[in-house]
Amino acid sequence: MLDLIIKNCTLPDGRTNVDIGVAQGRITAVEPALKAEAGHVIDAAGQLVSSPFVDAHFHMDSTLSFGLPRVNQSGTLLEGIALWGELKPLLTQEALVERALAYCDWAVARGLLAIRSHVDVCDPRLLATEALLHVREKVKPYLDLQLVAFPQDGVLRAPGALDNLKRALDMGVDVVGGIPHFERTMQDGAESVRILCELAAERGLRVDMHCDESDDPLSRHIETLAYHTQRLGLHGRVTGSHLTSMHSMDNYYVSKLIPLMREAGVAAIANPLINITLQGRHDTYPKRRGMTRVPELLAAGVPVAFGHDCVMDPWYSLGSGDMLEVAHMGLHVAQMTGQDAMRACFEAVTTTPAKILGLDDTGIAVGKRADLVLLQARDPVEALRLRATRLMVLRAGQVIATTPPATATLNLPGRPGQVSFQTPAR
Repeated sequence: MLDLIIKNCTLPDGRTNVDIGVAQGRITAVEPALKAEAGHVIDAAGQLVSSPFVDAHFHMDSTLSFGLPRVNQSGTLLEGIALWGELKPLLTQEALVERALAYCDWAVARGLLAIRSHVDVCDPRLLATEALLHVREKVKPYLDLQLVAFPQDGVLRAPGALDNLKRALDMGVDVVGGIPHFERTMQDGAESVRILCELAAERGLRVDMHCDESDDPLSRHIETLAYHTQRLGLHGRVTGSHLTSMHSMDNYYVSKLIPLMREAGVAAIANPLINITLQGRHDTYPKRRGMTRVPELLAAGVPVAFGHDCVMDPWYSLGSGDMLEVAHMGLHVAQMTGQDAMRACFEAVTTTPAKILGLDDTGIAVGKRADLVLLQARDPVEALRLRATRLMVLRAGQVIATTPPATATLNLPGRPGQVSFQTPAR
């Protein structure tokens, strides 16, 4: 006897009328008309059941700190960095933990069950590192939190940053981070990439660098990152985040760059909400969109995920932990409105980032952990259009969050009493 059967599911790959069987927290069957008994049965009623959302790029040490110690009046990247510098001396572990746990509650309610968070290691106290390591253990039963040792002020530019980063890794941080375009010179940026990739290779860790978060087409550190990935045999373990300079590069150079990334197995993470907000600030008109070349990267076989990056912090005063909002913005900015392209955007916040993070236990397949999200949508495109309500969120087969369906009540002569905004079932 099974613990749970979810009946009448639609899956992201287009299969309909599928039943999902769960026992001891794992998926035991994915098939139509499952012939089995279960202690609990959920009728999905033809709605979409997805693997959970995954945020491949976030900053949990700053989340929900909006207004501390002041508001970013200009909304710019540089004022945000300056503001974070003002806030860091005022941070306490207790406040960091409290805000991070509150955000994880938001995430679970949104069906977001895995987050890669960059944590600033330029503060020699490593308060944020200690706080988020504590949070990682606290949320482990219901959310996978992967931490990146991130030298926000530059691993060579900030005194002691490299030692701090190594200490953070010794404490149990998962991934080596960097920010080469924020070093003092292009040469220092390239040197930082070499140092950090070699450190990751020595320790057997993954790499995720803020790379070329700039409108400068000559900011080309992703090329250096791809080179060292190839040189050190780090294929499949390295990610370049942001890559916004690519939207300003000429097509000839990009025609060389993208194949280098593919050959090295380097993944890319775009952050649509933040990239289009912070980039292009020096433009009048025409004004650049600011996001990296997502369709071109995907077409070349480079894995691309979308990240939320910021929620209510010195850089971004909006956000609610909704990865469908992120993907919805991404498909508009990248003009990915074809049917296959929109499905790729859905994958960019579910299955693709799970692979980039190495979350091998995620997915709707027999043997995988039963982490599932029931959405008020009939397919991925409708989920994106509606930023669909997460009717139910399951972790290892246990329901950990529910939300009532989104409906409006009408009082109109001769018209239905309710609308849900979904397209009629065909």
